Amino acid sequence: MIDRLRGTMHPEGYHGLGLRAPYFEGWYFKVVDAVGQRRYAVIPGVSLSEGSSRLGPHSFVQVLDGVTGATSYLTYPLEAFSASPDALDVRIGPNHFTARGMTLDLGDADIPLAGHIGFIDPQPWPVKILSPGIMGWYAWVPRMECYHGVLSLDHGLSGCLQTGAGTVDFEKGRGYIEKDWGRAFPSAWVWMQTNHFERPGTCLTASIARIPWLGRSFPGFIVGLLVGGELHRFATYTGARTTMLTVSSAEVAWALEDTQYRLELVGHRAETGALRGPSTADMARPVPETLSGSVDVTLTRRRNGSTVFAGSGSYAGMEIVGSVRELGVGQRTR
Repeated sequence: MIDRLRGTMHPEGYHGLGLRAPYFEGWYFKVVDAVGQRRYAVIPGVSLSEGSSRLGPHSFVQVLDGVTGATSYLTYPLEAFSASPDALDVRIGPNHFTARGMTLDLGDADIPLAGHIGFIDPQPWPVKILSPGIMGWYAWVPRMECYHGVLSLDHGLSGCLQTGAGTVDFEKGRGYIEKDWGRAFPSAWVWMQTNHFERPGTCLTASIARIPWLGRSFPGFIVGLLVGGELHRFATYTGARTTMLTVSSAEVAWALEDTQYRLELVGHRAETGALRGPSTADMARPVPETLSGSVDVTLTRRRNGSTVFAGSGSYAGMEIVGSVRELGVGQRTR
């Protein structure tokens, strides 16, 4: 009971102590330099595979080059992995990830990265006893297929990385951190994230996925818009609802409402690279992701239609995976 309480109140920590296959846990670090010319997603994690997976149980550091779309997946033995259960402090071989920064030594990877990037003033999604993080009260539900945490909606960067093409300076760049853990990724989902708006300190993170629940399933969503220091939440657990969701080869259009606000999102898709995602069998599920999308965001008050925020976020992370029909795509309700 104590371990469950600690884990739920610390989404940044490692949740896999004592668990058996199938299980995965991964931390997602997005870093973009000051001018947007170099951008990476770096994903350290651990996979306890079930069945006849070729890789078997292992730890890993996965990288997406958000400019070229190239990816790499460098494996390590389980013994090379260690992590704190109540803090963001992950070590995989010579690589170290904390809330203050990450140190990389990926010289043997297809995308060689080495050096240190510091994280300045991280902005985590608030964790409270009745709403411990982005999942709200769902975070307390045991044995869910997949749990999610947002560890920093937006933060500054410092330092540099050595790459195959030379040194990349991340001074005055922007970063974002989230994580997932559980048995497997959902059967279908849409995810969008950007913290590169004209107004500094603004961040959007938005996802909708097919959630197994008591022998059935439903499309659950969690959306956060950080503007001017205020976090606007739209989620299944807050009583918000999707009024429109359409997906085409060019864009994702999504409208949500709660009792006070209406949020309209238009995500513009871009070329993707192929990351690896978890199933119950292995870490071989293809996950197409881009860091070159953009999202138009409009937040208005329902009472009088006045605009609270309108802007377009660039260098957006986007994933569209599985049969989007499972998410009610193409539906419009009133």
